[in-house]
Order: sequence, then structure tokens, then C-alpha cells
Amino acid sequence: MIHMGFSGLVAFFLIRVFKVVSPAKMTFEIYATCVIPISAFFASSLWFGNTAYLFISVAFIQMLKALMPVATFLMAVICGTDKLRCDLFLNMLLVSSGVVISSYGEIHFNVVGTVYQVTGIFAEALRLVLTQVLLQKKGLTLNPITSLYYIAPCSFVFLFVPWYLLEFPEMEVSQIQFNVWIFFSNALCALALNFSIFLVIGRTGAVTVRVAGVLKDWILIALSTVIFPESIITQLNIIGYVIALCGVVMYNYLKAKDVHSSQIPGDNIIDRSAKDLKMENRSSNLYILDENSNNSLGTKNGRNGSHLEVNVDEEAPLIPSLKGLLSRTKPS
Repeated sequence: MIHMGFSGLVAFFLIRVFKVVSPAKMTFEIYATCVIPISAFFASSLWFGNTAYLFISVAFIQMLKALMPVATFLMAVICGTDKLRCDLFLNMLLVSSGVVISSYGEIHFNVVGTVYQVTGIFAEALRLVLTQVLLQKKGLTLNPITSLYYIAPCSFVFLFVPWYLLEFPEMEVSQIQFNVWIFFSNALCALALNFSIFLVIGRTGAVTVRVAGVLKDWILIALSTVIFPESIITQLNIIGYVIALCGVVMYNYLKAKDVHSSQIPGDNIIDRSAKDLKMENRSSNLYILDENSNNSLGTKNGRNGSHLEVNVDEEAPLIPSLKGLLSRTKPS
């Protein structure tokens, strides 16, 4: 809640006070159908994800987060931003199998904590997909600052309600050691994280964000075993997570392959050959017309031909000039 409040406040000053960027043309329909659901799922992912730390270890939480590409893919298919394909679906089954094996090898397995974490994962997946829709599909131009300007205050409200109803009555203010610099630096890191997340989603996609976090998960798993000695990692944990990681890497490869294939020009060899043949016939006709013209019109036609040659070269620099085509079709 503090993170969202701080991010929204900074975004407000950057837009309304310092005029760093201009606010987007936000309509009530887009705000109701996109911003509010994104904020609600963002708050839910934070709420359920943080609650899971009370029941299960940090290392096991990072292993469960390997399910994020699976959840994001399923939500993208449901929301219509991705298509259901057999190869991707089998890849998702591989990731899920690895997570199941890793969960089976967990010594301190807790059902409640696992349910909290999985719920937070699916809420985060919905948030990522809806953010991608808001940034790319709705035709709305939002940079990271304007994204936080609209989403962070709404997420603050969604987090304030459960905090006030559930946590605040049990808080003893006298026992809280509130260090301003610790909270400020922590909120500043969260602000930088939110900026980077919205920027990456806008430039790439929702799944790429989760795939790029695989290295971070490995570092967290290694550090958690050092910082928290009670967090024991078994051999079955590692085997299951490696299987899930292989599925994540394969999914990343398939998506990169799709992007590469979509960038190949649409004209195939047959189409290009037909265009070249059409251009050759056109140039031959022009040559015959030039041979049959008389001397009085030849000078005029020559001037017009030069003018046409310049126009062709300027308008279509990748197409051979008319002069070159004439020289190729002219008999020796």
C-alpha cells in the first residue's frame, strides 16, 4: 500500500506539477474496463503473494513462480491476445510438471501458503495481460509515468481496504519502529521497479517480463538458502525446478521464433518473379514505342523519358531505373 501511494504521488507531481509528460486522453470506458481491473489484480497479486511468505519458504515461492508463464499464457488465450497452439500447450504442461515435482520434494509443504501463492500468480498474470491490452490493443499511448499515474492510486485504494479491515486493528503502533529512510528507499526501489515493468510490457509483452525474471529467481533461491538456513532445498526440488526452467526457456524460444517469422517480408519468390516479368514487358513496350516514333517527336519523347526516369528513381529507389530496363531489353 505504501509503494502504490508513493508511486502514485510521484507520478502526480511529474505530470500535474512539473509537466514532465502530458496525461493521456483517458475515457471513462477505458478506465472502467482496463484501469480498475488492472489495479484490482495488481493489488490482489501483492496481497496474496506477500501473505504466502508467512507460510512457505522464499526458495519454494520462487519455484512456484515458474508457473507464471503458464498462467500468463492461459490468461492471454482467454483474453484473446494469444492463440492456443499445440506446441505451446505441451510446453506449458512441461513447466507445470516440473513445478509439481518440485512441490512434491518440498519438505515444509503448506497447502494454505501454496494456494495463496498460486492465486497471486494468476492475479499477476491477469494484470500483465490486461496491461498489455491497455498499452497496445486499446490504441492508448501510455508511458511508465502515465501508467502509474492512473493505476497506482487505484491500487492504493484496493490495498487500503483490506489493510484497514484486517491488519490495522491488530497493529500496535507503540511497537512499530518506523524508519523514514528505510521506507523511503524501499518505496523508491518499488517505483523504479514499476517504471521498468510498464516500460518492458509496452515494448515487448507480458510473457517476456516473466521469462526475463528466471535469472532473478535463481539468484533468490541461492540467496534464500544462505540468509534463511531453515529453508532447505532437496534434490527433488532442484530436479523439478530445472524441468520447469527448461520449459520456460523453450517457451521463450518458440515466442522468439514466432516474432522472427512475422518479420519476414510478405512477398515470396513467385510474387517477385511475376513483378519482374511485368516490369520487363512494360519496358519492352516502351522501347518499341521509342523506335517507331519520328525524329520530330523523338526529342520531345526523350525529354519526357528523362523526366520519367527521374520520377521512377525518386519514388521507388529499390526498383531498377527505366534506363537500365531499356538497356537490358534492347537487342544487340
